[in-house]
Amino acid sequence: MFRILVINPGSTSTKIAVYEDEVPLFVESRDHDTAKLSPAVMEQFELRHRLLLDVLTEKGIDPASLHACVGRGGLLPPVRSGAYRVNDAMLDVLRHRPVMQHASNLGAVLADAVARPLGIPAFIYDPVTVDEMDPIARITGFSSIERKSVGHMLNMRACALRYATQNNAKYPELSLIVAHMGGGITLSLHVGGRVVDMISDDEGPFAPERSGGLPCFQLAEMATQDGVTFPEMMRRMQRKGGLMDWFGTSDAREIERRIHEGDGKAALVYEAMAHNLAKNIGKLAVVTRGRLDAILLTGGVARSRMLTDWVAERVSFLAPVHVLPGENEMESLALGVLRVLRGEEEAHTFAERTEAS
Repeated sequence: MFRILVINPGSTSTKIAVYEDEVPLFVESRDHDTAKLSPAVMEQFELRHRLLLDVLTEKGIDPASLHACVGRGGLLPPVRSGAYRVNDAMLDVLRHRPVMQHASNLGAVLADAVARPLGIPAFIYDPVTVDEMDPIARITGFSSIERKSVGHMLNMRACALRYATQNNAKYPELSLIVAHMGGGITLSLHVGGRVVDMISDDEGPFAPERSGGLPCFQLAEMATQDGVTFPEMMRRMQRKGGLMDWFGTSDAREIERRIHEGDGKAALVYEAMAHNLAKNIGKLAVVTRGRLDAILLTGGVARSRMLTDWVAERVSFLAPVHVLPGENEMESLALGVLRVLRGEEEAHTFAERTEAS
């Protein structure tokens, strides 16, 4: 039996769990006083590390009983999917040269801080910068702009692997489309054991908080209006778009309540979100030239039966649709490392200058 500590730092909270094999002993989310959080992510280390140790003590977990630690993967340069052992090269990049500042950059640092004194391994698994896209999928109509793989890769790959296990199939032999439906919606195409193409939340369907892909001429006009700054446009598209722009809320449950009360506008926009998601599933489906084993819908918003039914009505002719709701981040991290500990999967070694190592 393997005991695994799971650490998932968020912008205002830290999620902590301990798993024994597939079974969680506890899963906790602890909020932070934002007034005490430094804007510099790495300066938050001591506060979060102290909290982590306090939670282990509170739950009666002796750190010496742990076999491994895993942290949420941060904003590293593009890497292949799967597990990575935390090493000095990774820590150096996350501390000094991350692709972008984000709380998840602390995941590996915190995991290493617990694991190293104990002499046990620390890992990350499927960070958001997993990039295995085919070269043809990267090309755009501007030679200076390249499509990149950035999205909810941890949960999307976990769902694909779970589907394979539940259907006694081998993941590398399947062709799957996975859509993660959260504050943003990202889609990924899994073929031959790789995510060969994907649609990120800035170019795909609009979502509870994201504007998604927009008519580019109108967007260019909006972005070049007097006084509009780049940070302001990013906030509008990333946090104030989608349902939030239409209705002042990103809560899908609230939108459904309005629909049940007869709000025709809410019904139209909510179904349009499903319509847009279905169209993007279709875009990825053509890449497989008709070979598609299943379409998987996941993420928090996948709990909306109304929304998933609308999507399924539009795309079930392509392949069977399966709904696997929830973000499942803690479980996905734990199970990924468990496969490594059991010898079912080999962990990669991170090297800064090598994209696929």
